[in-house]
Amino acid sequence: MSDDRGGPASYMTLERGTRVVASDGTEVGTVRHVLYDADADIFDGIVIDAEHGGHRFVDAPYVAAIAERVVTLNIDGAECDRLPRPSENPAEMSADPDDAVEGALHTKLRRAWDMITGRY
Repeated sequence: MSDDRGGPASYMTLERGTRVVASDGTEVGTVRHVLYDADADIFDGIVIDAEHGGHRFVDAPYVAAIAERVVTLNIDGAECDRLPRPSENPAEMSADPDDAVEGALHTKLRRAWDMITGRY
């Protein structure tokens, strides 16, 4: 693994296939999709092709730095193994009328699922 990360970059220029490393230096995957709200100019996170197979959703607060050739997370490799998989309908334990508004995480996971399945 090269230490040449390149210069600082924006989520808007982040490319598919960019390496993703955990805070402990473990390479955990590559960028699959960048999730953002273009109208509000808000970075929501990334979906990665995980090293151990499958896709994982990385919420924006877990992204410590974006450089030209690598995304660095602020969580270690073990925590990355527990990141959620994007899904069409995230699990919900209970619902009542007060839960009628979708939460931010639900919206992010839904957008990640839609991008993976080509619905976006």
